[in-house]
Amino acid sequence: MAAVLAAVGGLALFLVLPALWNEAAQRAEGSGQVPDGSIAASEFPASIASAPAEPNAESSPDSELRGVWVSYLEWQGTDFSSESAFRAEVRQMMQNITALGANTVFAHVRPFGDALYPSALFPFSHLCTGVQGQDPGFDPLAVLVEQAHAAGLELHAWINPYRLRSGSTPAPFCAESPAVTHPDWVRTAGNGQFLDPSSAEVQQYLADSLAELCQNYSIDGIHFDDYFYPTTDPAFDAADYAASGTNLSLEDWRRENVNALMRLCRAVTQEYGVVFSVSPQGNLTNCRDAQYSDAALWLAEPGYCDLVIPQLYWGRDYIKNGSRALALDTLAQEWLTLPRCEETSLAFGLAASRIGEGDGGLSSGPGTEWCSGRALAEQITFLRAQGAGGTAVYRYDSLFSNTLYPTLAEQEADALRAVWSAP
Repeated sequence: MAAVLAAVGGLALFLVLPALWNEAAQRAEGSGQVPDGSIAASEFPASIASAPAEPNAESSPDSELRGVWVSYLEWQGTDFSSESAFRAEVRQMMQNITALGANTVFAHVRPFGDALYPSALFPFSHLCTGVQGQDPGFDPLAVLVEQAHAAGLELHAWINPYRLRSGSTPAPFCAESPAVTHPDWVRTAGNGQFLDPSSAEVQQYLADSLAELCQNYSIDGIHFDDYFYPTTDPAFDAADYAASGTNLSLEDWRRENVNALMRLCRAVTQEYGVVFSVSPQGNLTNCRDAQYSDAALWLAEPGYCDLVIPQLYWGRDYIKNGSRALALDTLAQEWLTLPRCEETSLAFGLAASRIGEGDGGLSSGPGTEWCSGRALAEQITFLRAQGAGGTAVYRYDSLFSNTLYPTLAEQEADALRAVWSAP
């Protein structure tokens, strides 16, 4: 697999230069001290033994990320009834991804405070059996790692750090859910429940969960998407903010809470030689002011992550209300001109989920780029020419199980294969 040798905190790592946008939005449209409650390494289950790129400086396909996201939405339609059935479906999935010319798969392994692997910290996911906490009788993540590596792919374990429930998914919580074992950690926003981003105990708990994964599986990376703070409502954490005694504004305090988690998690993955990546929203203002994820800081300063993959989920032709502010070309240039430290790479996420549907702009609909059969390929060609470190597409089913636009999806996959396989 194509990779780049990069020095990260004194460790020689092969960093693949590899998003996920809010899934619900897509479906609708468009301290160093370990607090009490952290776990020792011996308690983990042994489930398996720089500066901005110069414009027009082309990125070689042999040193770029070519990734595909496989989300919990794919797992909803996957057969978990037995290890052999699951392995067969995953084997075909990995073969399809490899045939695209990809080198990396981002597999959703902890979407709702539950896991697709046996864990001392989280219950088994409801996705495995329909019941949260019920053991499927095998280790899905072990199979994912096995089959990804057999197909020549890197396997990056994709995690939603804070989300516990969205609407009625999952329902109900099992007795082992952190929502039940640590109700003081739970905060509510809208119809969702989340771990408290301001809690040092939560931050350590999440860092411990990364150590568990790194210790027990031969994963190549750990990946966060764009789910950070779920709301801007001051009521979400008013009591926590008041109790903190901070001199920071609420907004800066929230950003520092996310920054603290990122630093802690990066320290864990660095120890194990595992890539830590994050896929924030493509709109920098939304990242900073709506989800309190300071992605520009994470690019500019060391110690936060190895790879940033902003979600550019609008087309090159996107225009709305007379503005091209969210067009892919506009957003890409904003990200590519940001200061970037040596240890952090920049790639971009693209939306296969837009095929046929469009991106909500005036350029959506028949005869436009999302109905051309070449939208993703042309976006990749443009981003390569701008010096991007690679691309990833969201999501697998949009290319391989697209029941609404099967012909367009096949055309997009063929065009994607051609550009990703090009020298």
